[in-house]
Amino acid sequence: MTAVAGATLALSATALGNPVAAVAEQPRSAPDRLYTPTPNPDAAAQIRDLVKAGRYRDAARVTALVATPQAVWFDSQSPAEVETRVRDVVGKASRTHALPVLALYNIPGRDCSNYSAGGAANTAEYKEWVDAVGRGIGSRDALVVLEPDALALLPADCGQDDAEGTKTAARYTEVNYAVDTLEPLRGTRVYLDTGHPNWHAVSSIVPRLLKGGVHHASGFYTNASNYQTDDANSWYGKLISSCIAYVDRGGDAAECPHQSAPRAETQAWLDTHVQVPASRMTHFVTDSSRNGRGPWTPPPGKYTDAQDWCNPPDRGAGARPTLRTGDPLQDARLWIKTPGESDGLCLRGTEGPQDPERGTVDPAAGQWFPQQALELARYANPPLL
Repeated sequence: MTAVAGATLALSATALGNPVAAVAEQPRSAPDRLYTPTPNPDAAAQIRDLVKAGRYRDAARVTALVATPQAVWFDSQSPAEVETRVRDVVGKASRTHALPVLALYNIPGRDCSNYSAGGAANTAEYKEWVDAVGRGIGSRDALVVLEPDALALLPADCGQDDAEGTKTAARYTEVNYAVDTLEPLRGTRVYLDTGHPNWHAVSSIVPRLLKGGVHHASGFYTNASNYQTDDANSWYGKLISSCIAYVDRGGDAAECPHQSAPRAETQAWLDTHVQVPASRMTHFVTDSSRNGRGPWTPPPGKYTDAQDWCNPPDRGAGARPTLRTGDPLQDARLWIKTPGESDGLCLRGTEGPQDPERGTVDPAAGQWFPQQALELARYANPPLL
């Protein structure tokens, strides 16, 4: 067996067995590293197939991909099931003195009934589910990424609301309930959705965050499951935090600079209007799971709806997750999206059933996508190996 093959099999054992769970329980203190969950079983199968085919370096790359700390997603489980699963994850993380990232994804009307449709049937059912999550966490540490797209994609944004805005009002009730239930837990930090820097203007997302209860949470997150660069995410986060501080002191969010405005001009505005120490401003976290090569630029004029967010080709995993970002406003850089899991059946405005960029039928949202996983591993920036 070659040296690379031996290293690959060792890495595979790490990814498949998650042996860090054997580390002895440590005294209670704030975790200083992030939790690595057991990988998708289909990822393990892909690694084994690559090894059998003698593709040791690719196997090592995919192994390194799944052996990187990343979020654990919870969605359609019953309250009893989600309580058990959450308790299991935070328990394992606690025993390894690591911080688990929990992505909660069960809001009613999730994803505007698109590829990731689903969620609780109504507000009462959602509250019951959130209560179960809280019981599962208990007094252990957890970082909660609350409901991706919940605020960036309101029912009113996709024509699913009535004239009175009943569903959008319910959405804010649900998000606030989750914040007020989970944030007070002893070791839990909750972050709210902003979409990504190429979506909502700062002036648009800040009122949603305020209405969603960001002042009762630990902060907000950006770029979940998207491809915007670390630089764009950090700047967007800084502007959102600054705009919140400006509004808190009587300013109008509509006056806050857009993230695409010239940075020198924007910095001058910040210097004039936002003189607040970082310790008193709203903090944020970002997702770098798939942004190593930045966003995909579709071929000009090729598609009526390019769906640049949906399984774009030749992307790479981004910078590794960390709780030490060097930015006083940024609490963590995370891998929120599970790299290698599909975004859904991407048709790009065609009749399908194949994804015209890939020549294959993409797996359903959340299923393992070997082709994409291998791309993310091969094109990771910085490299995984």
